[in-house]
Amino acid sequence: MRPYVMQRLLLARTEAEIIELTRHGFVAFQKAESPPQKLIGFSAIEIYGPKLAELQCLAVDTEFQGSGVGRQLVEACVARARELNVMEILAISSSERFLQSCGFDYSLPDQKKALFCQLRPRPTEVSNPISMNQNRDETDKPIT
Repeated sequence: MRPYVMQRLLLARTEAEIIELTRHGFVAFQKAESPPQKLIGFSAIEIYGPKLAELQCLAVDTEFQGSGVGRQLVEACVARARELNVMEILAISSSERFLQSCGFDYSLPDQKKALFCQLRPRPTEVSNPISMNQNRDETDKPIT
């Protein structure tokens, strides 16, 4: 995920968040005759409840984009949501056309559109993305 965070294509995640994502996460490996296999894609779905889940962290190695890997990862997430009887899946992505080709759309029939309120500015660059081994800092702790 780190290269995609550096390119600002994915959000930086804490170790705890990454562990949680793997609960309903899927990986794609390059077919290889012998180990080690190369990780070429990842996606996850976060289940908010019976009504809503969110497709998160969809990333495919640039060498394998357009080969069907991303579609298979999205389909795996959709299948997991169906298994859990989730009603709707939300996806926030810069790959809008791709997600539309997978059955996503800007709004559902008879559904209101989402409105957002920006509470703080987005960082202009990623200066030090959180590594897998760093401890959580104060901004990552739950509000009590």
